[in-house]
Amino acid sequence: MSHSAVDATLAHATHATTTAKSITSISDALARHSSVSAGQSEPADPVLFVTSELADFVKVGGLGDVSAALPRALLNHYDMRVLMPAYREVLESIWPVHVIGQLPGLADIPACDLGRIELPEGLTVYVLICPELYDRPGSPYLDESGQEWEDNAIRFARLSLAAAQMAMGTVGARFEDQGWHPDLLHLHDWQTGLAAGYLRWSGDETPCVYTIHNLAYQGLYGPEYLSRLGIPESAFTPQGLEFYNLLSFMKAGIIYSNHITTVSETYAREITTPAFGCGLEGLLSDCARDKRLSGIANGIDDSWDPQTDAYLACAFATNDWAGKRANTDHVRRMFRLAVSHGPLFAVVSRLVHQKGLDLTIAAAESIVRAGGQLVVIGCGEPAIENALRNLEARFPGAIGVHIGFSEREARCIFAGSDFLLMPSRFEPCGLSQMYAQRFGSLPIAHRTGGLADTIEDGVTGFLFDDLSQQDFQKAIDRAFRIFGCTELFYAMRRAAMAIHYQWRLSVTPYRRLYHQLMVPAGVTAHSLRHVSI
Repeated sequence: MSHSAVDATLAHATHATTTAKSITSISDALARHSSVSAGQSEPADPVLFVTSELADFVKVGGLGDVSAALPRALLNHYDMRVLMPAYREVLESIWPVHVIGQLPGLADIPACDLGRIELPEGLTVYVLICPELYDRPGSPYLDESGQEWEDNAIRFARLSLAAAQMAMGTVGARFEDQGWHPDLLHLHDWQTGLAAGYLRWSGDETPCVYTIHNLAYQGLYGPEYLSRLGIPESAFTPQGLEFYNLLSFMKAGIIYSNHITTVSETYAREITTPAFGCGLEGLLSDCARDKRLSGIANGIDDSWDPQTDAYLACAFATNDWAGKRANTDHVRRMFRLAVSHGPLFAVVSRLVHQKGLDLTIAAAESIVRAGGQLVVIGCGEPAIENALRNLEARFPGAIGVHIGFSEREARCIFAGSDFLLMPSRFEPCGLSQMYAQRFGSLPIAHRTGGLADTIEDGVTGFLFDDLSQQDFQKAIDRAFRIFGCTELFYAMRRAAMAIHYQWRLSVTPYRRLYHQLMVPAGVTAHSLRHVSI
């Protein structure tokens, strides 16, 4: 199919359904106005939260936690629903999947079934059932050998196209939720960036919020994918999604969305600079100048409570240091460490270069020589995994490493450790430091991104400025000294545990942003633009 034919197909396929949707939207808006005028409660605005991870089923990093918590936090204010792929973990979960419709394909993007899952707390999750794309071993992004899936461009273009189709009402006659379509799309990371593009290329103005969780991962593919993904040639320009002669999913999300958010205020500033902008700092500086870029910090959900967490060996509260020590002893047994009265350091992380694991590996011997111990849980780059295994072999009884991830083990480590090591080169937000603080483990972190926003140096953790082995070691030495001053150490623990980075603190700025993009007059104007008389 030629590019011009693709353009025509997109326009033709959406014209009738868009017109019908427009008329429905006007009717809905009038009905809503009448209901409010009559004193009835206003229906919640429908919002589709589009993500490649959901911790209820599959989690690679913080995106999975955010996708599980933020829609639930917003449920009291919006008709929030989630859209994600039906990975093998989804299909094999305890939650039944009800097939409710079919989504048409485009170019090389296959058609797929649309399923619906009802999760606790009233959260509806739509899943894309396409076994050829999603029902496979490995992670959402990598195969079992740690290599990126060769068809990731197709896999996540399918996710993006589905979001656009649901917004435009082009789901098909079998769609059981025919009366539901979102007034706003909330898109997350490069895997969903094309959704905003598919809308705009079809003439649809449904507002989009695009959240960047990590700018370093951009979804870059060769220009041959333009025709394969049904992208018009006119979009492949510096003003569109072209990035150094590559197609950029990330740039599409930035260019075509109404507003860009990041997951901390500091990271929102950092990505407008060459040091952190990954080549997109000019575009993002323009977004900031036009007030299209903002930082809204992530939060953590109420399950992160050491008094009620069922995963812990022993529940404990602030000042119940005997209870926390019981968790420390449990972690030592988990990792076959020797009995010790020294501090227990921990790493709970993806094992990738970004996280500064090279600095941690270099510091490990000094930690052991000073009387400390170290436990590590995570998976990632094979070279880092092997280096950590070698450390464990060199220091048996003092260093323990588990390659992989377990939610239970991670929570036990947060509860049992004294210090959490986070020498990240950059950290858009970070959740681990919040989990650690809540469980009385003091983070030792590079002053960057969300780490700078959530750790008060010398009060709720330790920050170092220069990303060097020397500065990191100085921060570790400070932690050892504080550990030796029991009352000061306990005071810092109390301060850390008193912080509550709960999602309700993030709800208000998101509600304000959603409202700005979905004001009733805007919805009506959007509807009228698509009606041909």
